[in-house]
Amino acid sequence: MKIQPLADRVLIEPAPAEEKTIGGIIIPDTAKEKPLQGTVVAVGRGTKDEEMVLKAGDTVLYGKYAGTELEFEGTKYLIMRQSDVVAVIA
Repeated sequence: MKIQPLADRVLIEPAPAEEKTIGGIIIPDTAKEKPLQGTVVAVGRGTKDEEMVLKAGDTVLYGKYAGTELEFEGTKYLIMRQSDVVAVIA
């Protein structure tokens, strides 16, 4: 991975939005709900006040408006603070 988050930030690859059809009509990407689940790809080193609890490979839930979207080598990611992650899925 060429992106290394700094401090207490984590890089998350969102789960793909589910394809839904209503009576044979395919809903366009712009109308799909954003996923609130993803996989941690990379983590920062933390800060002196906050130890990093998350690790690469964790499946997490995060807030609807959390993070900043970015695209790197054709893949979409979210980068956010560890505190924006609300749960780890076991």
